[in-house]
Amino acid sequence: MPTFTYTAKDKTGQEVQQTQEASSKDALIKSLRDQGLYPTSVKEQRGSPAQKAKGKSFSFSFGKRVGLKDLAIFCRQFSTMINAGVSLVRCLDVLEQQTSSVGLKEIIRDIQTEVEGGATLSKSMSKFPRVFSELAVGLVRAGEVGGVLDDTLERLAVFLEKDLELRQKIKSAMTYPTLVLIVAIGIVTFLVMFILPKFMDLFLELGMERTDFPAPTRFLMDVSNFMMQKWYIGIAILFGLWIAVGRIKRTKTGKRYWDMMMLKLPVFGPLNHKIAVSRFARTLSTLLSSGVPILQAMETVAGTVANDIIADAVLLSRASIREGDTIADPLAESKMFPPMVVQMITIGEETGQLDMMLEKVATFYEREVDAAVESLTAALEPVMIVVLGFIVGFIVISMFLPLIGVIQNLSQ
Repeated sequence: MPTFTYTAKDKTGQEVQQTQEASSKDALIKSLRDQGLYPTSVKEQRGSPAQKAKGKSFSFSFGKRVGLKDLAIFCRQFSTMINAGVSLVRCLDVLEQQTSSVGLKEIIRDIQTEVEGGATLSKSMSKFPRVFSELAVGLVRAGEVGGVLDDTLERLAVFLEKDLELRQKIKSAMTYPTLVLIVAIGIVTFLVMFILPKFMDLFLELGMERTDFPAPTRFLMDVSNFMMQKWYIGIAILFGLWIAVGRIKRTKTGKRYWDMMMLKLPVFGPLNHKIAVSRFARTLSTLLSSGVPILQAMETVAGTVANDIIADAVLLSRASIREGDTIADPLAESKMFPPMVVQMITIGEETGQLDMMLEKVATFYEREVDAAVESLTAALEPVMIVVLGFIVGFIVISMFLPLIGVIQNLSQ
């Protein structure tokens, strides 16, 4: 049997990490739930025979990346054909021919082979966790059980489109500031590495020594010499920092501190918080409206919210539900969810319309994110222009200060 390494939380919220053999990942998750544990991560060890076999079967597909846009189109077309009464295998065959994504084409072909062999669609999709998230697999499984696969695929398509729209807005809003930053770095580098040395050589030829230069000019000379002669040290430091931050983020403690920092940054923190709340509400609303049980839905949300601080609050809320309590109270105690969100969830629980209330919350916070991104962009543009002007002005003044001194000496 394959060997799995899992991380789970008990009823008190304590984390447990163990290694255990099981016939499948689903069987291990069921066993852990029966023991009162809530798995947050289950990974098959690479050395196990099953993992080796899986790598041989799907190594090509796992190496391909599939974009959200391709997945959204795939789900919407899939839903339309299922609703029209086309058989599952025929749908997959048509989708495999129509998709323009090479990676998705290979994955659809593998899923079709699995389905033809008697496997369910959700089980076949779960073999590709880098493409189909727990949310996607859970929705498809709920649609298969309830006989409403077309509806769940439609909801999944809407969810992916909303997520894609949000990412594109943030990306487009940050394009201009990023270009300004790149241009600023290019201008400063050009001035310091090419223009400044020529000025310094000119002054040295006039008989000036280093001590004759003003302090700003000496500082720029040191920076220029470092960039000209020891540039590789700077690149090595930046590369080392990038590697160190990546490794720290892979650890549990490092990931928690990173996620907390992302929520508390002066300018970007509130934006990241709104994005996390929006994703939580949209994901949970989509799962509940598709008929996924609340405990399973909360577990899936915790795995897809992409922030450990928010995920811990969701898991505590899940434990509260398991004990017969409400969802809202643990979320309020975590201080991670605004009062408006908690109140909307409370009303949804009392009226039995939790999915509708969560959808309203998601829509509200998506608009809040749009407004925050526009405000952030509007604030960043003038700040970056002022900073760029200050840096360029400092360089120019520092270069001309010795020239002023030379002119004064000549006039005397």
